[in-house]
Amino acid sequence: MTIFEKIAAHEIPARIVCETEDFLAFHDVQPQAPVHILIVPKRALPRIGEAQPGDADLLGRMLLAAPGIAAAAGVAETGYRLVINNGRDAGESVPHLHIHLLGGRSLQWPPG
Repeated sequence: MTIFEKIAAHEIPARIVCETEDFLAFHDVQPQAPVHILIVPKRALPRIGEAQPGDADLLGRMLLAAPGIAAAAGVAETGYRLVINNGRDAGESVPHLHIHLLGGRSLQWPPG
C-alpha cells in the first residue's frame, strides 16, 4: 500500500480538509507553498498516464472539488495552481495519482 492508500484508510493521520466516498484532500507534510493540499483518490490509481475511460468521473469530481477546497483554504480569490505529476522526471514521488493544490503566494512560471 502507498502512503496515500494508508491515509485514505485512516491508518496514518493527516490534516484532512475534504473527504468524499471516492477521494480525500489533505495538507501536504512537505509543503512547497503556504497552501499545499493534495487531492487523492481513495482507490489505487498509480498515475494519470495509467487512467482509463472508466476513471473519468472520479477525475472530474476531484477537479471540480478543487475550487471549493481552494476557497476553504483562503486562496480562491488570489489564485492557486493545480499540478498532476506523471513519472519520475516530472517529480512524481508517490505512485498514486494525486492533484497538488498550491497557493498562498505568487507562483512563478515556468515551474521548476
